[in-house]
Amino acid sequence: MTDLQSIKNRFGIIGNYPVLNRALEKAVQVAPTDISVLVMGESGVGKEFIPKIIHGESRRKHQPYIVVNCGAIPEGTIDSELFGHEKGAFTGATSTRKGYFEVADGGTIFLDEVGELPLQTQVRLLRVLESGEFMKVGSSQVQKTNVRIVAATNVNMMSAIQNNRFREDLYYRLNTVQIDMPALRERKGDIHLLFRKFAIDFAEKYRMPELKLTDDAIQYLEHFQFPGNIRQLKNLVEQMTVVEKNREINGVKLAEYIPIQNQLPAVIQKNSPSGNSSSEFNSEREIMYKILFDMRTDLNDLKSLTSELIKNKNKEEFSNQEKNLINRIYTSETPPQNANSLLYFENANNSNNFNSQNTHQKEADNYEEIEDIEIEEPKTDSLSLQNNERELIVKALEKHKGRRNKAANELGISQRTLYRKIKQYNLEE
Repeated sequence: MTDLQSIKNRFGIIGNYPVLNRALEKAVQVAPTDISVLVMGESGVGKEFIPKIIHGESRRKHQPYIVVNCGAIPEGTIDSELFGHEKGAFTGATSTRKGYFEVADGGTIFLDEVGELPLQTQVRLLRVLESGEFMKVGSSQVQKTNVRIVAATNVNMMSAIQNNRFREDLYYRLNTVQIDMPALRERKGDIHLLFRKFAIDFAEKYRMPELKLTDDAIQYLEHFQFPGNIRQLKNLVEQMTVVEKNREINGVKLAEYIPIQNQLPAVIQKNSPSGNSSSEFNSEREIMYKILFDMRTDLNDLKSLTSELIKNKNKEEFSNQEKNLINRIYTSETPPQNANSLLYFENANNSNNFNSQNTHQKEADNYEEIEDIEIEEPKTDSLSLQNNERELIVKALEKHKGRRNKAANELGISQRTLYRKIKQYNLEE
């Protein structure tokens, strides 16, 4: 069997990650056969190397090798591209044309992005895989071909089957052997090796000194998620080779090109042979729920501290700064259920009873909202407090001749809260 290192040297593959080595070993093992192979992996991981290895190590290596990007060919012409057409088969068909399956007879066809094939084309492809037969567009004559098919996709095939976008029988026919290519973020030890390889290549291409990374830059690079995988890393090195005057790149400079702090939590999916996927989070929505839930928890703790302060401190001892702080804590678009006045602390002398109760925090699987801290007051005083609040607002507006920003400052509340209170008490006229 061909030595694995010689395969890497021959095809320019860099890295020693175990999953990568296993993928290369499987490619070498299936190469002598005519088994159909499906290569799975994210965009930019280097799936195109696998069919090259399979063809290069097979008995077909001296026959044609054709790469077809199924996602780049328009749906209306892909049948003609793959299977050919007869003269007059459709508008513009001025002559008979051979398709890829006829041209590649005896060789290998690599169907990249096979998950993008139209359903009608999938039926034709299934027939080729099962019997080696096909018909040109506009022809009734059956032709034979002896072609090895290697396909690749970054689509979750089981999901595509469930959504009726890919035929299940074709999937299992293509997936006789599945080879999984790992994402770059899973190959942390290979990232610096790839960087050095690209740096040498681009230094030679542009006749410039080679880029070097400091230790902190290497660590920074290895912690970056690289959603674009090897392709993104290669573009990064090429850009810095041309732009940067200093040939030594540190972590600070690297952060200007790939700011790690701007990354969202990565939702990493791995394709398994069954097509199922596993991820740290089920969805981005759950990530946002968790962030919001943590924020509400912090706010609840803050309200708890404020409640203790109110209980343990005489109301006359509050400074203006403390009153403003407490007002801001309890100010919201929907006032607390039992808090009848945001100006309560300005009217404390009109109330004989003041009790503060902190509600219990409720947590549910769907992240139900946490209840606000309630400030309970005797119902008999509620009307009196509302009247006092309305009166204070009217006096403040009169004092400042209707200038709401100054009236809000006088009352110790935000302009937004004042506007809402004016509307609540019908003071807009």
